Order: sequence, then C-alpha cells, then structure tokens
Amino acid sequence: MNGKRLATWAIGFVLAFAALPNHAKTEAPFTLEEFFKLPEMGDITISPNGKYMAATMPFKGRMNLGVIDLETRKAAALSAYTEFDVQGIRWIGNDRLMYTLGQTNTPTGPGRFDGGGLFVIDRDGKNFRVLSKTVKETRARNDYVFRGLDFARRIPGTDDEIIASGNMTSAESEDLYRLNIRNGRYTLITRDRPADYTSGWIMDDQLVPRVVTAWVRDTLTNVVYYRKGEGSPWTEIARYERNKGPILVPLAINAKDNTLQVAYNGDPSRDTMGVYKFDPETKKIGALIASHPRFDMGANAAGDRVSGVVIDSETDKLLGYRVQADKPLTTWLDEKYAKTQAALDRTFPGKINSFSRLSGGSNRLIVTSYSDVSPTRWYFYDEAASTLEPIGSTRPWLDGKLTEQRSFFFKTRDGLEIPGYYFLPRGYKPGTKLPTIVHIHGGPHVRADTYANGFGYREGQLFAAHGYAVIVPNFRITPGLGSKIYYSGFGSFGRQMSDDHEDALKWGIEQGFVDPDRVCMSGASYGGYAPLQALARNTNDMWKCAVAGLAVTDLEYQLTSRDGDTAGSTAGVDLWKSILGTKDLSSDLVKSISPLHHASKMKKPVFLYAGLEDIRVPIKQISLMAKELERVGNPPKEYMIMKEEGHGIGKAETNVELYTKIL
Repeated sequence: MNGKRLATWAIGFVLAFAALPNHAKTEAPFTLEEFFKLPEMGDITISPNGKYMAATMPFKGRMNLGVIDLETRKAAALSAYTEFDVQGIRWIGNDRLMYTLGQTNTPTGPGRFDGGGLFVIDRDGKNFRVLSKTVKETRARNDYVFRGLDFARRIPGTDDEIIASGNMTSAESEDLYRLNIRNGRYTLITRDRPADYTSGWIMDDQLVPRVVTAWVRDTLTNVVYYRKGEGSPWTEIARYERNKGPILVPLAINAKDNTLQVAYNGDPSRDTMGVYKFDPETKKIGALIASHPRFDMGANAAGDRVSGVVIDSETDKLLGYRVQADKPLTTWLDEKYAKTQAALDRTFPGKINSFSRLSGGSNRLIVTSYSDVSPTRWYFYDEAASTLEPIGSTRPWLDGKLTEQRSFFFKTRDGLEIPGYYFLPRGYKPGTKLPTIVHIHGGPHVRADTYANGFGYREGQLFAAHGYAVIVPNFRITPGLGSKIYYSGFGSFGRQMSDDHEDALKWGIEQGFVDPDRVCMSGASYGGYAPLQALARNTNDMWKCAVAGLAVTDLEYQLTSRDGDTAGSTAGVDLWKSILGTKDLSSDLVKSISPLHHASKMKKPVFLYAGLEDIRVPIKQISLMAKELERVGNPPKEYMIMKEEGHGIGKAETNVELYTKIL
C-alpha cells in the first residue's frame, strides 16, 4: 500500500476514534447509502500490554486490518484486500497479529467459502507471512482438495508458536499441530489419533490432546474418544447419530479430576441441549449444570458448539455460562465478573453489555454495548477508577433510526412451537394491515438470525424503514432451538419445511398486521430456494412475489457438481441426503423439490440475484432458473449478476444497487 493511501485511511481512523458518541435522535429514515455504508470499525482487540488496538476498518470496499497506537493515536493500515473481509483477528504477543479471510455479509452468518487461509503480520506492517492459503488460491491451481490451518490456542510462554488445527496430514481429518508462526513450519501433535475423520479436539491445561470426535464414513454417526493422559490408550465414551440424537458433545475438561463438561440432550424430561458433568471413566452423565428451556447451550442438536461454558482463555478458569436465547444471557459464577456486569447494565440499560479483561490481571476492560436499535459501541472501563472512555462505534449514523426487533413464537400445523423475530415500521399503529415480507434464512441447517445480527435482521430493518412488516421465522432443522425443531427437519426439505414458512405467515395474519393480499418472500441461499419453492407450490395463492438470491434451484446439480464446494465433502453430501430424505440424488423426489423443474407453476413475479464468484451455490443454478422462467412466459422482473461478489454481498455499492432494484 503506498504512503498516500495509508495517510488518508489513517486520518479517517483517528477522527472516527476520537469522535464522542452521538446520541441525537432523529425520525428521518436512513438512505440506502447510509444503511449499507461499511462500519467505522469492527472486531476490535487489544494487545496484551494494552498499548495497541487492532480492528477491521473499511478500505477498498472491504473490512481490512488496521492497528492504532493508543498513546499516540497513530494508525496504520496493514491490509488492502478487495475480494475478502479480514476476520478472526488475534494478537500473538504484543507485536504480531494473526487473521483469516472471509465474507462478512452472507445469508448464513460470516463465512469463509472461498476465503479461509491463515496469515501473520507485525503490527508495523513488516514480516507478513502466509501460513495457509485461501480456498480460492487452491481452486485456482485446479486442486479441489483444500488443506489448511486454523488457530486453535496459544502456547503459554512463547509468542513464536501456537497450536493450530488443520488437515495437512489427512485431507478429511482434523489434526493438531505445533505451528511456528515465524517460519511456517509445523509439527504433528496428534500422530496417535484414534480414528480418521476427526474434529473438535480438546486439550488439557498441559496441552495434551485428551478428547476428540470422529465421523464414521458413509454414515451420520459420530464417535467421541477420550484418554486419561499422554500415552494412554484412546477409549470410546459416546456415539450419536447427527440426524436423530441423543448426542453428547464434549466442551471442556477438568484435568484435576478428569471429568468433562458436555452438552447433552438425552434427558427425556428436556428438549434442549444442556451443560452436564460427565465421568469419562464410567461413561455416566452427571448433574445438570446449566440449561435453558427453549434454547440450546454448549452445543446444538447438530453437534456444533454454541454459547455455553465461559472459560478464561489464559487461566482455563470457569467463569460462567452463556446462552444465545432470543437475547443473549450470561450468568457469572465469578463474583467479581457478576459485580462488573451489574454495574455495566446499570450504566447502559436496555443494552446487551459484555466485557473482556486485558491480560495480566489488569483493571481495564473492553466493554461492548449494543441493542436492536443501537449499533455496537466499545469502551475502555477502568474498574479501579470506575471510569468509561469511548473507543468507537460500528455505525453511529444509524442511532435513532432503527426499529425494534420483536421476538415471537408460532405453531406449525403439526404442533411444533418455533421462535422467530418480526419488525414493524417505527410509529406503527395497531390494527393497520401492512404489505409484508417473509424473510427466510439460509442454510437451512444453521441458526442465521439472532438478536441484532444476521441477514434477517438487516432485511428486517431495511424493509421496515420503507413501510413493510417483516417476519423472520426460524423453521424445522434450524439448530439451537431444541431437539424437536432440529430433528423434525430431516426428510422435510421442500415439504414440511416449506409448510413452516406458510405457518409463520399465517401467524402474522392472525396478529392483524399483515395484509394477506400483499405478501412477498425474500432470502438468499436456502432462503433463495424457499421463495421459488413457495411459488412452485403456491396452490392457495399466499405469495404474491419472490425475491430469490444465491438460490439453489437444482438439488442434484448442487450435490454432485464440482462447480461448487458442496460435492467435495462426503460427510456434507451424506448429511444433505438425510435432509432431503433420500439416498438417490437422481430420484423423482429430488426433482419434485427442485424449483428448476417447476418453472411453469410459478405465476407470480420473480426477482433473481447471484454472485459471479459464488462457489457455494454456483451461478449456473440461477442462470438456468432465469432461462426456464423466460421459456415458460414469466421472465424474471430482474436478474442481477453481481461481479466480484460470492456467497453474500460485501460491497456497499453493490448492496445499494441491488436493494434499489428490489424496492
């Protein structure tokens, strides 16, 4: 990066950092340019000595990496990516930074897709090193077997080495390595792993790998292995089926008594995953430690880790428990943490307030505060002096312009009770019937929308500001919401899953704010599939239009073609077959739930958009759909192909153009 560009960017950073919070309230609606303007900063992290702050900042249309000296306020830009956003920033000591690359705005939450990789750089911009290449670089060499490394944990006492996880030894197995970040050399730690297709390693406080989970090929079975210590034999302590449960997911190990904390949903009196004590010697579940009646803790029923156990990364001390409910909730076991939380909640009422302590037992904390109507702000908090110093904000220009994100539950026609969110325009008068958009999240087997976060939150705010009601429902197979909702999704794709979208709309109609004659469905990825499938089965004329982005239209092609990245994962394809409800991807069932084969049934207006660089859902999917709609006499109202975009929309100008056309 040349000096002129650096100076310009740095000045903007200093001004943004120095600005005091603007609490002025205004009823004026935001413009699309304001709404999609990249954040002033994000992902802030402070060096262990408290002297430097790293953050992502807007540059060249992406969120790039920058560092500021907190004493001099001098800033430096360390990256200038135009295709990716910098993600996963962490300090390795006080002078070196590690990060990866991805796409911040995707239908399923921040993802890597053709990004990934692992990179290190000094805080002064020197000694940049590629430790692991991106997926895009790998595919450019016509290599469809991606091998890479990820940060796993620090090694106490050294800033030159870390523990990394990756598949450098076996393409489909995760191992642990001791990685030298100075020269890029790595040494395999898990040479004696108990099986292939491993993932989810847990080490004890002596950095000995003690627990791992392994997938059994050509099944949906996972096996959990444990050993007493280094050199001890591995033994199986649990196994589960990913599509039906019950499952047991290890979360943490107590090396003093060799017990585990696990997430488990095998208690017949409970539906959600709770955190339990587990004895790996007797293979017995112990006492329930923490749980929530509606939301999973520790892990979800898919086996993926979610908010649960809160552990100090430096000392391995258990601090408390957290759950991503309709709003995040935290219970602290540590009295000092609980006292700090109470003080912050009094200072910032109505906000979600979290904090992390600087290293070395410092009294200084980094405080994060936000809500559905207040973009994130960061502060330094000095516990000893009880003072707050503002650091910055993501989007201060949206203060006072956002609308409430309301939670709700709706019942499906077969008795499930599923949570979601809805948005109404500011100043909505009860009883008014509004044109309504039902936003469907991507995945489908992810929980993409949470409080004040996600693609659904973004479309909810955007469309509500333009006078629409917006319903953002979850649906069967969404993980994190209990076992019944998740497991009910298997074998329901394009059938009962689509019924859930209709039932969420019916809930809104019953509440009185939906005008049933003016309803559209919108979404991307699976959320782009869903509107097309809704029109194909629109026998009751519920849906008046479809906005379908990054849409899967031909399921056989999606799961067999190497044009995308799905077919290359044997485990992923096996899971998808279970979701579809068939092992034969060329079956009539698969064709019956693929919108590409049912264009003639779609009688309502369709808007299509696609990322030219998308490797999760290749653009061919959407191009063929556009041609079929044109062939049957219902050409898309718009088919927007977004250059330099992948499975999501990163550039502000692209978003502005897209939503100008959608609106």
